[in-house]
This record gives sequence, structure tokens and C-alpha cells, in this order.
Amino acid sequence: MNRFLFLLLFLIFCTATVSTAQGDYPKKITSVEGITEYQLENGLKVLLFPDPSKQTITVNITYLVGSRHEGYGETGMAHLLEHLVFKGTPNHTDIPKELSDHGARPNGTTFFDRTNYFETFAATDENLNWALDLEADRMINSYIAAEDLESEMTVVRNEFESGENSPIGVLYKRVLSTAYTWHNYGNVTIGARSDIENVPIERLQAFYRKYYQPDNAVLTVAGKIDEEKTLALVEKYFSPIPRPTRKLYGTYTEEPTQDGEKIVNLRRAGDIKMVGCLYHVSSGLHPDADAISVLSQALTAQPSGRLYKRLIETQKATAVFPVVIPLREPGFSGYVANVLKENDLDEVKTILLNTLDSLKYDPIPEEDVERAKAQILKNIELGLSNTEQIGLELSEYIAMGDWRMLFISRDRIESVTAEDVARVGAFYYKPSNRTVGTFVPDDAPDRVEIPKTPNLERLVDGYKGRELMAQGEAFDPDPMNIENRTEKGTLANGMKYSLLAKETKGNMVMAQIGLRFGNEKTLEDKQKVASLAPALLDKGTSTMTRQEIKDYFDQRKAQVSFYGGAGRSFVRIETNRENFEDVLSKVIEILKDPVFPETEFETLVNQRISSIEESRSEPFSKANQTISRHMSSYPKGHILYVETPEEEIEGYRNVTVEEVKEFYEEYYGAGASSTATMVGEFDEENVKEILTEGLGDWKTKYPYKRPINKIFTGEAINENVVTPDKANAVFLMQQNIAMNDSDPDYPAMYVANYLMGGGFLNSRLASRIRQKEGLSYGVGSFFSADGKDESATFGVQAIYNPDNKEALEKAFFEEIQKVLDDGFTQEELEAAQKGLIQSNMVNRAQDANLILLLNNNMFYKRDMSYYAEFDKKIQNLTLDQINNAFRKYVKPEQFNIAKAGDFKQKIKKP
Repeated sequence: MNRFLFLLLFLIFCTATVSTAQGDYPKKITSVEGITEYQLENGLKVLLFPDPSKQTITVNITYLVGSRHEGYGETGMAHLLEHLVFKGTPNHTDIPKELSDHGARPNGTTFFDRTNYFETFAATDENLNWALDLEADRMINSYIAAEDLESEMTVVRNEFESGENSPIGVLYKRVLSTAYTWHNYGNVTIGARSDIENVPIERLQAFYRKYYQPDNAVLTVAGKIDEEKTLALVEKYFSPIPRPTRKLYGTYTEEPTQDGEKIVNLRRAGDIKMVGCLYHVSSGLHPDADAISVLSQALTAQPSGRLYKRLIETQKATAVFPVVIPLREPGFSGYVANVLKENDLDEVKTILLNTLDSLKYDPIPEEDVERAKAQILKNIELGLSNTEQIGLELSEYIAMGDWRMLFISRDRIESVTAEDVARVGAFYYKPSNRTVGTFVPDDAPDRVEIPKTPNLERLVDGYKGRELMAQGEAFDPDPMNIENRTEKGTLANGMKYSLLAKETKGNMVMAQIGLRFGNEKTLEDKQKVASLAPALLDKGTSTMTRQEIKDYFDQRKAQVSFYGGAGRSFVRIETNRENFEDVLSKVIEILKDPVFPETEFETLVNQRISSIEESRSEPFSKANQTISRHMSSYPKGHILYVETPEEEIEGYRNVTVEEVKEFYEEYYGAGASSTATMVGEFDEENVKEILTEGLGDWKTKYPYKRPINKIFTGEAINENVVTPDKANAVFLMQQNIAMNDSDPDYPAMYVANYLMGGGFLNSRLASRIRQKEGLSYGVGSFFSADGKDESATFGVQAIYNPDNKEALEKAFFEEIQKVLDDGFTQEELEAAQKGLIQSNMVNRAQDANLILLLNNNMFYKRDMSYYAEFDKKIQNLTLDQINNAFRKYVKPEQFNIAKAGDFKQKIKKP
């Protein structure tokens, strides 16, 4: 639930204002680009965002309380409280179960300035009433009980320990805490371990009563809603909550001007080197924040960014990325670079800092500024077409004070000039304002006075936004409606296509092209060239450089990704109707005309090696490899052979760009196993013509024959894998089952897995291991079956404190045995049936999921009737079928288990 703090945010926020117009409550405050704000008499602000094109609703309540509001000894309190609010109320005693019963996709998150809780569910009156009743009830009636704190504290501590495994996460915390002397932005949301372990329940209860009130909250309801009816429901459930009599005081601590460079040197276990720097910058409300976002994007953009060219193209570093987090009060901006062990860290540090220092006399050119703006604005526009995403991201703007800053920020970025970028670079990026992670005396300090936070009322007063974007149709995600709306066909070379044209919000369209070629014999010893080839396709053609390709897609607001592996190469496209045909034609041109530049090849190889080295000592990676290698029977050289990290690195070091080019020339092309899928707003006839002319006569020399997935039948293992200096351990179990997804028992095992460990916090494993005993922050089971081969996998994974190894394994086996002995209950089955069917509907309502379903239908030679029948099979399952299937296939003696962590041997005292 804790939000990972190293993220790239180009969004800024501000405080909302209340209309002075007279009248009865709820009052309508303002409306901007389809979002309307209301206010109830008790102070609750309500945002309604209708979208008839989706069959889902997202309810998101944001409380204006985060780690910034915590006192001494209270670090992590806001996040710990977030966990406890899932523990129930007198009227909602088992919230995780209710969330699963309604097929919801829920969570809660905490950050510096806010906490939010949300659930996305199928758009029904029953679900909406339930969600609003739930959020209204737990606003003031949550238990926040001592017994819940006792178990949940260990779960949160486990989450803290998980973050301690990450070198970049630990470095981030140390740099941040060094950069801030007094302000709470120096404390990451997870808090201090000692505070997590020792906070008294009374302080948590007082914190809850103080901040969880209607006048400190904003409720967002987005999706397929009737605005008038929804507002009436909001009033019904929330108006009875009285406005509190207590007064909230704003935070007033200001970070003093930094008067010298600060240095942090961190030594911990790990496999790559890192260097980072952080600067104090303005509040997200200040116009400088937008110029800083553009500057950060311009410096790190691939391949045009100055830092990218000086560090990545020269192979001195393997990655460089920005940290941009605009906040309610003056915040921070920074950069991080990853460096291979054998490379010179001091050289990278010098290049990084010199590049940033040089901005005062060598500013970013206008061409790169415009590229950065195009990338940011493209991401914003793509996001605005996704109502569910915006319904959740509004929490960030609400945290800043007003949701309208979403649009104000967009407007400001459009207006940022090269002069603005040069000014903020020269003003903020000074050594005296920097934390690299040592104190350096400076006889002539050059300090930065951070601008005051702007007056919010003047900032948003009268802002109206732009014309509402196209809303799309009310598309029915019923499987047979999808089937009837989908046009299918085959090109001359046997390549299949599925086209689902429908009106979408923002006129968006998504597409995927999948090329499949080769077989086990022809692809032998070609793992590395086959994995590198698709990633290099868009790095240059005979007529376009990598930069020109990127600029082409950015200018057309298209998100395009090339990826794949042995025998498979895919392209994913997301753009709007206006640009889709041009983008699709360009993608086909790139597929058929790559040149594989040697410098790009070398950069990619170094990045792959860095990624392997970064993860090779991580507990999950070690546990997963232990099991995967044990259960694999494929010989070395086979495309499904599981390599060791050493073999992977050696393979990448030995491959050449000429081998990649030869592989492309020999294998690439389309055939009977290749597919093209489009969903959204497009002209079907034009798209068919583009596919026919571009791909219809392109043939692979080696038709695709998929390798057969074999199941493991050997002796099971239960191994400890020691990973020194890792605070968090991983438990991983896998068992193979002879079954595919057409097997009569597949629906029963699918539901049984959901009940065992697939539900949201209320599965058997989560209820025991997380909710009751607090042994793990994340525990669950998984089950997958192939569409052709009888090779299914049932498994379990959990993270935990290494000291709890025996307790966690004991709890796991006991819960498995309870189901084998006593079975699941009828109540559990009925709740799972309801939740899973609704969840399946929610998944089909997402275009990104539809792309995958339609692609799989072509590959597995099926249609949407499979999914309609699958839902019926789930609905018709009996309790005996579920329990018999679990007992038939789940065999503890066949469990392959790996436990990876720092399992220190306990020394007996004399």
C-alpha cells in the first residue's frame, strides 16, 4: 500500500476554493472539462466525472493528511492508519471480503500530502450504493483497535523491510533525510522503524479522529454514473456525518535556505553502483515547477538528453533518470545514475554534476525543450482519455489543494519556453542547494531563496478549462457483444487480424501486432539475439534515426513499444483516431526496415547486463531461479532453458550486432501464427488496406511452431537460499499440474486458487498470514494454465522477516491442509462466484485487456464464446466440484519451495 517514491511526476496541484453563492446544499462549485465539484454542508467536497463509455465506476476518497502532518515519534503514522482502516467497522466487519465479493479493484495509498482509498467495480446501482456506504462508514467508524495494530504493525514493518532490500530506495531515503533539516518532506512515507513498532494506539486513534472528517476530505466518483442520482446518493450517505468542531491548523515549518553542498556515502550489499543528487525547488503551485519538469525530461530523454548522451551512449552508466515530485510546499528535484561495478563511479559523478552546473552558461536548446514538452503533453493527453486513471490521479492534485491544477499544469507546460528552462536551471541547480549524499566549505556561498507558495485563490479563480473531449459510447463488455462487434480476417500470408471499432473517450485506439516465427530446432542457441532484435527495431531505419522516430511518434501523440523474445516480436500502439493510420503505417515501415545501429546495440547490452547484476542478489530473483532451474528439463541452448545470471551475462557479452542483423534477415516476417489486433476509433477499411499492403506479402522463412511446455514430475525441493544483508525474505512455492484452460476441472481450480490466495486480503492465506498473524505484507497464490499444452502451475509467494521463516511456512502448510481436510465453505464459494464474474466483466471493459483477449483468440483458435461459457461454468460450480478439484490436484508432497533471505544462524548462549 505504501507508494514507491522514486517516480516521475509531471503533475502539479493546488488548494480548492468554495463558491460564495448562496443556496441549499449540496452546492455546485465549478465545472472544468467534464469534472464538476460540489460541496456538502459538512464540508465534504465531491467531484463527479461521468464517462458513459466504460462499464465501471471508480470511487476514490482523498484525505488531506500524509507524512507531512506527522509529529515527533509519529513518522509512518498516516501510512499505518491507512492499513488499519481496512480492518473494518461495526457495519462493515470484513472489508477485504466485501471488496472481493463485489469484484472490486481496490487499494489505499499514502504520500507526503495525502492518503486515499479507492475501489473500481462494475457499474451497478448495488455496487455504487455499497461503495459509498463503505467509505462514509469507515470515515468515522473504523475500529482502529489495539489488537489490529498488534498484527498490522508487523505487516507494515515487513513492508519497511522490503524497501530496505532496494539499494536505490535506501539511497533515496538517506539523501532525502540529509537534504531536509526541519521539514517533514525529509521523512519518507513508510516512516522510521522505531515509530512503526512503538506508536501507541491512543495516538493513532487521535490522529484518525482529527483528520478523517468530511471537512478534510474530497470524494471522487468517476465512470458510468448518472450525475444527479450519484450526487443524491453521496448526500444520502455522507450528509449525516456532522462537520467537526475541531480546527485544523496548516503546517508552517519552512526549510531554511541550504548553505552548502551536502554529501551522503552509503555502503550496503548490492550489485551495481549508484550516484544521485537532489535540489530544493519551488512548490508545485509555482510556475517554476512546470519549467523544472520540462528541464528534467529534456536532460534525460532518450536519445536526445544531455545526460543520456554523456553517460549512457558513452557506456559510463547504464541508466539515468530524473526524480521530479512537485508537492504542496517547496519540494525537490534530482537525478540518479546506475553504474556497473567495473566502471568509475567518481567519473560518472563528475559528469553528472558538471552537466547540471553548466546549465547556467550552456542552457538546453529550444529543439530539446520542445521535444520534452511534446513527451509530457502526450502523456497528459493519453491519461485524460482514461477516466479510471484520472479518477485516481486527482488525489495528487487534491493533495496540492485543487484538482483544477491538472489542467492549469497542462496549460503552463504548453507555454514553457527555452528561456524559462534556462532560468530555472541556472537558478535552482547550484552546488550550495544540492545534496549528493560530505560537507564542503565554501567561502562564497551562492544560496537559493525558494519562492513563497502562490496565493491559491487568485491562482484558480475563474479558471474554466477547455472544451470537453469526446466521451465515447456506452460499450457493453458482454463477451458475445464483443464477438459480434469484432471483424476478423486473414491476409495473403496467413496473418490473422481482429478489428473492434468502437467510440472511445478522446477518440483513442489501441493496437498490437505480433510476429511469430521459428521452432525449437531453428531457434536453438539464439536466446540472446532473439531477445535483442525486437528491442532494437525502433532505434533507427535506413531513412530515420532513433531521435527522428521518437519525434515522429511524440508529435502524433502516440505511445509505441517494441518488445519480444525467442520466436516472438510484438509492437504495442496507443494513440488517437486522427493519427492512428499514420502511426500504424510508420510502425510497419520500422518493422520492415531496421538498421540496428552498433552504438544502440552496445547500450542495450550494457543495460541488460546491469539489470541482471542489479537483481542477482535479490531474494525474489534467487528464489525464483532456484525453483525455475530445478523444475526445468530443457537442455542448454533451448529457447526455454533457464540460464544462471552468469550464463546470461556471458551470453550478452559474446553476442554481436552482426548476429542480430543476420537473425532479423533470416527469421523476421509474418505467417499463419502472426496476429494484428485493433480496438477503438478507426476506419476499418483503411486499416485493412494498410495491413494488406504493408504486411500481406511479408513472409517468414520459418513458420512458427511453439515449443511444448513440459510439466515437472521429479522430486520436489524445499531449500533455503541465503541472501546476506537483505532485511526482507521471500517464500516461493510452485507445483505443476497436467491441465490446460479447456480442461473440465479448470474453472474449479481457478476459483479454488482465488479462495486460497487470490482474493484481496480475505483469502485463506491472506486472512491467516497477513490479517491474523501479521507475518507478511504481501502473500497470495497464483494459478495459470496454457491455452494448448497441459502445463498448469499452482504457486504461492510471500515476503516476510527472515526471523519468521518457520512461522510463515508452518502457517502456509496448515492452511493448505485445512482446505484439503475440511474444504472451502458454501459462503466462500458464493462470494467468489459473484466477485470473479464481476471482475471478469471489469477486465473486459478495459481496451488494453481486450487487445490481449482478441489476440489470444486468434492464437488459440477460439472466440469470445469461450469467456461467456467460462463465466457460466464459474456460476454453475458446486462446492463439491471446488473441493474435489483442489484435493485432486494440490499435492503438498509435490510443492517445490525456495526461501531466500538473510537467515542468520542463531548462536546459543552458554
